[in-house]
Amino acid sequence: MISRISGKIIEKGANHLILDTGSICYEVLIPQMVMQRLEESVSGDGKVSLVTFHYLQAEPSKTIPVLVGFLNAIEKDFFQIFITVSGIGPRAALKALNKPISQIAKAIDEGDTAFLKSLPGIGEQRAREVIAKLQNKVGRFGLVQDGETQGQSAKAKDIAEEALAVLLSLEYRRPEAASMIKEALEISPDIQSTEELLNVVYKQKKRQ
Repeated sequence: MISRISGKIIEKGANHLILDTGSICYEVLIPQMVMQRLEESVSGDGKVSLVTFHYLQAEPSKTIPVLVGFLNAIEKDFFQIFITVSGIGPRAALKALNKPISQIAKAIDEGDTAFLKSLPGIGEQRAREVIAKLQNKVGRFGLVQDGETQGQSAKAKDIAEEALAVLLSLEYRRPEAASMIKEALEISPDIQSTEELLNVVYKQKKRQ
């Protein structure tokens, strides 16, 4: 069973990635709730590491292995709980889960059929089945700070882009500048401004 996969993204579709792991390329299906946050986890060289749900899809005369990718174990756990609802298999869940986990979990806990019906492929009856099966079982997922994470990610991305522009103006090559910024953000992930980021880059440069 494949539980994790890391590789370079060589193709990105609406709901899938093709990852080059070095000797083999894998297709990994990605729920929209994950795809919306994917960029924050892609390294400067286009590589990403995913937690995976691996299952066999049975079709007439053949069985196809399928990988579904997530940025972390919490997302995978929610996906696995969601597909325990009768009539919702992995393919249906891939289509339906297009909103942040915390919002979907809150809707389930509060019995909000209107919200659940807004998910692709989830009608009135299916929304009621989701609530009946999962209500009072997904509370912990409502604590996921996915909205806040997205905001912080957008801010970090803006800071990184500004710092990159400064380094390029100082005649650093783009790959070198991007690598320096990535290293600085790994050392100090809570950086709040471009100036702070450049200071960390400078200190790291002095130590080399």
